Amino acid sequence: MMEIERINPDSLYKHPNFTRIITVKGPMKLIFIAGQTPSDENYYPVSVGDYRAQYIAVMKNLEIQLKAAGADWNDVVFRRIFVLDVEEFKSKTRGEGAPEFGDPDNPPPTTLIGVTELADKDFLIEVDLMAVTDV
Repeated sequence: MMEIERINPDSLYKHPNFTRIITVKGPMKLIFIAGQTPSDENYYPVSVGDYRAQYIAVMKNLEIQLKAAGADWNDVVFRRIFVLDVEEFKSKTRGEGAPEFGDPDNPPPTTLIGVTELADKDFLIEVDLMAVTDV
């Protein structure tokens, strides 16, 4: 049986948007999902210029991929987010009324990285995931 432990050491700030550490032990299936951009089924950008709408589009596409691999948001053990403007991204995706994917009380460890460009000039965000499920 697989066990997942979420750890936020008492001596470190408990961040509201991610868990500091997740450990996994036991028989498991590791799932790595490539960076998802705000694109449609033909790889055309969606919601150009809108961080919130692009974030929601990315997360919904990731949800499709998690399901295809036999997982859901509760199985995500690491998330990496690339954005063109960190402050704009945070202002549109956090706080009251922010879109939620997974358990807001147990978010995965997350790295938020500001970048100068993504694969298309109209992409504002890209997210990749690692998930783990029982075999």
